[in-house]
Amino acid sequence: MGHEHAHMSPDTKDKRVAVAIWANGILTLAQIAGGIFAGSVALIADAIHNFSDMASLFIAFAARKIARRPADSKMTFGYGRIEVVAALINYTTLIMIGAYLIYEGGMRFIDPPEIKGWWVVWLGIIALVVDGLTALLTYSMQKDSVNIRALFLHNLSDAFASIAVVVGGALILLYDMRWVDPAITIGIASYILYLGLTEIGGTIRTLMLGSPLDIDTDSVIEALSNVEGVLDLHHVHFWQMGEHDASLDAHVVVEISAWNELEKVKGGIKRTLENEFGITHSTLEFEHPDHSHKDAHTYGHG
Repeated sequence: MGHEHAHMSPDTKDKRVAVAIWANGILTLAQIAGGIFAGSVALIADAIHNFSDMASLFIAFAARKIARRPADSKMTFGYGRIEVVAALINYTTLIMIGAYLIYEGGMRFIDPPEIKGWWVVWLGIIALVVDGLTALLTYSMQKDSVNIRALFLHNLSDAFASIAVVVGGALILLYDMRWVDPAITIGIASYILYLGLTEIGGTIRTLMLGSPLDIDTDSVIEALSNVEGVLDLHHVHFWQMGEHDASLDAHVVVEISAWNELEKVKGGIKRTLENEFGITHSTLEFEHPDHSHKDAHTYGHG
C-alpha cells in the first residue's frame, strides 16, 4: 500500500475525490428524503453530515487543483497553503454541524416523533456502504495531506454514525424505543465535535505561522550554534509554508575569524538543517560581531 501511495499520480488522487463527491451527493439526497418520510432526525442528521462531506470533498478537490499552480507575481510563495485553508473550512463546518445536531437532538428528546424503523435501517446500511467506500478512497491519501485528512475524518465519523443509525432503527423496530433516535443524534454530534475540535488546532497553528510541531526549535538553535564559525543566532523564525515544508529565517552572528568564509559557514548551517532536522528552506542574514543587533531576542523581532 505504501509503495502504491508513493507513486499515485495527482490525477489519480483527484479522480478518487471526484468519485467520493458523486457518491456522497447521491447519498445525501436519498437520506434527506428518507429521513423526512421516516420521521427520523438521526437519519437527517447523518444526511446533513454527508452533505457537509460532499461540500468538504468539493472544497478539497478545488484546493488540490489550485495548490498545484506555480508561484507568480501576486502569490510569490505559491498556492500550496490553500489546502490548509480548505482544511480549516472543513473542520469549522464540522464543529458547527456538531453543535446544531446536539441542539436538534435535544429538542427531539422532549417530544420523540413517530419513526418508520425499516426506512432508517435500510438507508443507514446504504449510507454505511457509501461512507466506507469514501473512507477507503481517501485513506491512502490522508497521511500526507491535512486537507485530505479532514475529509477522511469526516467520512470515518460518517461510517460510525451510519452504524449507530442502523442500530437505532433496529431498536425502534424491536422495542419502539423512539428516544433512541435523538440519543443517537446527540452521540453522533458529540463525536463530530470531538473530531473537529481536536484536529482544527494544527491547521490554525500552520496558518498562524507557528513552529512545526515535530521540530524542537531549541535543539535546532543549539545545533546551529555549534556549526564552525557561528557565534550566535537571533531573530529566529520557524514556520511552514505548507504542512510538510518547514522553513527557517535567522540572523547569524559570525565569528570575526570566519567573516571571510561566509559561504563555508552558510553551507555548514544548510547541511545541519537538512540532515538533522529535515529543513530544506532557510533564509540567513549574516552579521559581523562589531555590528550585530544588541540585546536581540532569540525568537521573533524583539
